[in-house]
Amino acid sequence: MSKWLSANVYFATVVALGGFIFGFDASVISGVVGFVTTEFALNEWQQGFVVSSPTLGAVLGSFFAGPCADRFGRKRVIITIAFLYVVSAFFSAFAPNYETLVAARFIGGIAFASLVLAPMYIAEISPAKLRGKMISINQFNIVVGFSAAYFANYFLLKLSGGAGGLAESLGITENVWRWMLGIEIIPALAYLLLLFTIPESPRWLVVNGQKESAKRVVAKLFPNESNDKLIEDIEKTANDSLPPLWQRLKALFSGKMRYVLAVGIVVGICQQITGVNAVYFYAPSIFEQSGVGQDAAFSQAIWVGVINVVFTIVAMLLIDKLGRKPLMLIGLAGVVVSMSVAAIGFHQATYKLTNESVLLIESKDIQQKVIPLINQQFSDDLAFKAALKEVLGEQLARDHQSSLIQAAANINATLILVGILGFVASFAISLGPVMWVLLAEIFPNHLRGIGIAFTGLINSAVSFTVQLVFPWELANLGTAMTFLIYGVFAFIGFVLVYRMLPETKGKSLEQIEQVFHHARAA
Repeated sequence: MSKWLSANVYFATVVALGGFIFGFDASVISGVVGFVTTEFALNEWQQGFVVSSPTLGAVLGSFFAGPCADRFGRKRVIITIAFLYVVSAFFSAFAPNYETLVAARFIGGIAFASLVLAPMYIAEISPAKLRGKMISINQFNIVVGFSAAYFANYFLLKLSGGAGGLAESLGITENVWRWMLGIEIIPALAYLLLLFTIPESPRWLVVNGQKESAKRVVAKLFPNESNDKLIEDIEKTANDSLPPLWQRLKALFSGKMRYVLAVGIVVGICQQITGVNAVYFYAPSIFEQSGVGQDAAFSQAIWVGVINVVFTIVAMLLIDKLGRKPLMLIGLAGVVVSMSVAAIGFHQATYKLTNESVLLIESKDIQQKVIPLINQQFSDDLAFKAALKEVLGEQLARDHQSSLIQAAANINATLILVGILGFVASFAISLGPVMWVLLAEIFPNHLRGIGIAFTGLINSAVSFTVQLVFPWELANLGTAMTFLIYGVFAFIGFVLVYRMLPETKGKSLEQIEQVFHHARAA
């Protein structure tokens, strides 16, 4: 690997570590939510808000990230984001109540703006022929973070079950969910320190009139290319200085940018409305719905992380060869099929407690209280859960739902596992990495910050809604209908992407502007 490419990869990897922190922070809650639901006696909406509050923070962070990065520079804003991750991890781990936990996770959610800024920064330091792979480093780190969180949750869960020894002396036995949240402090601190070693984006320097500084950075990044020609190409689309925010907003919503903005919004909505963060952030809860029990649910969640990593690597290898649009269409078609498979698996399930299966429930008190339900068969999860609430009360039914479903479910858990993992693979090869590559490519230099911020805002708002509503959907619509809805949204997304999205692979950022100009005129 040449010296200049080593520098590009190093800077991209450091900035993309924010993706790892995001992935860890976002998915670690999948193991935490069950514990805090019991400890703080949360209802479905409060569960949803514990999970989704970071995404609400991301709505705020994403809106201001682009303009702040345009005003103060990519590097300074990314460093601030890293500091917020550290603060969030600390206060989440020591949260004494529901309100504090939500506030701490909201702060961490503001730092999710790294998802907006990392692709922007990497796009601006990468050669055109490798830009897709370089930006995909961020998505790769996200899925590695997801996987690391699932492994950490499972490891801590198993460790907490041991009597005495290290786990008890460290407080893991009684505070396992706090350890799940607090361990994030280690990578967050490492990310913060490493960010001081990266340069500012050369495109930002040119746009802000710092041409000499830009030349020095370009010489470090692209020593084998014509630096003067590269600076000149950037200047052509930069108009020498960054317009005021109100002018950029006006330009973003102008007729000239309408098609670009529409594509960005469609891609941003498709990525979240197909249910990805419901799967990632509630993975153990979903697998518990298939009747496998808590330990098995946590172990199956590890497969979500592994499949995510494997297929993200596949996407990185294909994105600059096969192209952005083909990967998007393949992935959306896969989501339609896999979500339909999961919906069928849950739809076919029946629930029946027997004298033998009731003995699987650890609590003797619960065993006695569910005696009236023995040998009654329920055709879906909604009817069974309603019956549990009737004989146990809402809180006890919620606290013991996993063991009760495990005791009663007659369900094809393998079919559901295949559907969920198929969804993860389909998302990881398409919507996950490709969206951020596209958003970093399609907006012109002087509107990239505000354009990614606006589409990121919509993306975060949809994500927040999906996460918040998911527990309510399970309780009121049923598991099968919930996954079927995600499959329908994926089909609509397939049609829109097929009709609207032009191909951008192998083109410079400046050439892509012309691609959208011609697409808009067609």
